[in-house]
Amino acid sequence: MAFYRQVGSVPPKRHTQHRRPDGGLYSEELVGEEGFSSDSSLLYHSGIPSALVDARPWELPDQTLTPNAPLVPRHLKLHDLFPGEEHKATDAVTGRRLVLGNADVRISYAVSSLTSPYYRNATGDECVYVERGSAVLETSFGALEVGQGDYVVIPRTVTHRWVPTGTSASGTDPLRTYAIEANSHIAPPKRYLSKYGQFLEHAPFCERDLRGPTEPLVAEGTDVEVYVKHRGNGPGGLAGTVHVTPEHPFDVVGWDGCLYPYAFNIADYEPITGRVHQPPPVHQVFEGANFVICNFVPRKVDYHPLAVPVPYYHSNVDSDEIMFYVDGDYEARKGSGIGKGSISVHPGGHSHGPQPGAVERSLGAEYFDETAVMVDTFRPLDLGEAGVASDDGKYAWSWSGRGPSA
Repeated sequence: MAFYRQVGSVPPKRHTQHRRPDGGLYSEELVGEEGFSSDSSLLYHSGIPSALVDARPWELPDQTLTPNAPLVPRHLKLHDLFPGEEHKATDAVTGRRLVLGNADVRISYAVSSLTSPYYRNATGDECVYVERGSAVLETSFGALEVGQGDYVVIPRTVTHRWVPTGTSASGTDPLRTYAIEANSHIAPPKRYLSKYGQFLEHAPFCERDLRGPTEPLVAEGTDVEVYVKHRGNGPGGLAGTVHVTPEHPFDVVGWDGCLYPYAFNIADYEPITGRVHQPPPVHQVFEGANFVICNFVPRKVDYHPLAVPVPYYHSNVDSDEIMFYVDGDYEARKGSGIGKGSISVHPGGHSHGPQPGAVERSLGAEYFDETAVMVDTFRPLDLGEAGVASDDGKYAWSWSGRGPSA
């Protein structure tokens, strides 16, 4: 994210001596993308950031993927994945259940009430959408308070942990997180940015809407465990390792640069509308390699006198379309069984659009009250174990009104 910040104590010139009160040197660490050729930040540690005292394997949550075969659209009911009080024994990292994935991106879901372990994703950036609840995201760059509707973008290799804060005494308000894990970096669309990285005037959000850490989060501790997800020979080409560090990874007294975790709330996205129905790219908020993230927010809809407000039928020639329905009413999906907490999977090679009767019902509408997060991928997505477990098994027949057994 090419938006410079300076937090805490840093020396006047980079790569120069920066000393502790006792006279010793702080350790300078460059965290950067694409080697030394893209955005980066410099962090100043009290200890040595590469020091280890132990390591052991970490068995990742099930990363098995099953092809979407036969090829059909699907309705996945995420709220069925964590029944009852299961969230009381779950955290937002080790409790993630894989819903969908391919070589470019993995989508997981968790409902949790426990503080997660310290965690670092060494395979790519993460964009975590907070569906419900609240938390403090503690990171080596500082802390972020996050809550319902926040996108939280965490760059690759940033050590962090999730501390839920919205759980009530009765345990009825857990943290619900929808994690989009890339094998690349995640950033706002290039068409929203100048050649130097500033948001342009036509962008639906800008720097003022982004929340980054504002002060260091200096913690002390010894023999601290950090769970690392990295490339390996396991399912999905992934593996896990627990590193034990002699000093706390949150020993950073200051940092500056253009790469850091930040939050952006979906309510700060200004929708782009028109006289007739606008295509999905106007809803885009982020992008990674071979996928995009869009959001649909409450908005005034098409105002041509003969406009059809719901989407026209369309074939996903080049992409799979994954819609996570977060809040409100979904005019195009009425009658399908889809509601809050649902995912619709519309795979490439299959035409889809409004449910029967939705077009007529939408005529004359002036406003849609809906919130949804969409991921479009340019390679086919397979089903994770949670996708298989939450499939309603009948969505594919919702346009015709009858299934293969009828």
